[in-house]
Amino acid sequence: MQSKKWVPGNVAPESGNYTAYDAQGNNGGSLYLEKGQRFPATQHSGSYYCKED
Repeated sequence: MQSKKWVPGNVAPESGNYTAYDAQGNNGGSLYLEKGQRFPATQHSGSYYCKED
């Protein structure tokens, strides 16, 4: 099962650690967001975030 993806500018649905990935699926690092914070911009087009388990 594929996890939900969020793009920069989306609002974090819950507090937790999120990992950034580029369009090819390469890990770009992780960050902690509180519920309601926006996902930050990335340096690569097509990047997205997934919640860590």
